[in-house]
Amino acid sequence: MLLLGSFSIQGMIAIVVAALIGMTIHEYAHNYVGYLMGDPTPAQMGKLTLDPRAHINWFGFAMFVLIGFGILGTAPISAYRMRNPRWGYLAAVAAGPLSNLLLAVVFALIFRILLPTIIANQLSNAVLLFNILVTFNVLLFVFNILPFFPLDGWSIVLALLPPDLARKWGSPQWRMYSQYAFFGLILLSFIGGPINILGTLIGEPTFTLTRLLMGY
Repeated sequence: MLLLGSFSIQGMIAIVVAALIGMTIHEYAHNYVGYLMGDPTPAQMGKLTLDPRAHINWFGFAMFVLIGFGILGTAPISAYRMRNPRWGYLAAVAAGPLSNLLLAVVFALIFRILLPTIIANQLSNAVLLFNILVTFNVLLFVFNILPFFPLDGWSIVLALLPPDLARKWGSPQWRMYSQYAFFGLILLSFIGGPINILGTLIGEPTFTLTRLLMGY
């Protein structure tokens, strides 16, 4: 998890900026693709905008600032309002994390292009900002594709499964088990210990992909 208290003031500001950008693009992608798939709700609720205020979950964002974890935004999309409930919903759900991966790639490319200038002018804050922008968006991508309810990864698996397995995966009982497992892993990650499963599932892929994109 990204804990704000472990960073300098500049780092904390950069993380909040990265969170606002990453959250806005993520939720906008959900809403825009959902709208393209036939769901009128995003348009009716004013979600087809890049204004962070239209997407932010204020309580969840405050929790993120305070403890390093929280639901940053929301997207009111529904499979039942789409022309093709299965594939339309898959596209809308997958659009969120994929948009963060694309954003990380874009920021990494900008960083590589500007790197000679950054080095020549010794702009350490610029290095910090780009590193956090890329890392945070990779983190959002990796985190959200985990197959736990209520993350995007759970819904992606639901859409990809054949109907008989999808009914079981989407049942209230399995959703409850998945949610309990997810919150249990979060609790263990905060408590610490010799085995941090959630840290392994998120941290290692995040830092590996970030290093690959940043070129170091």
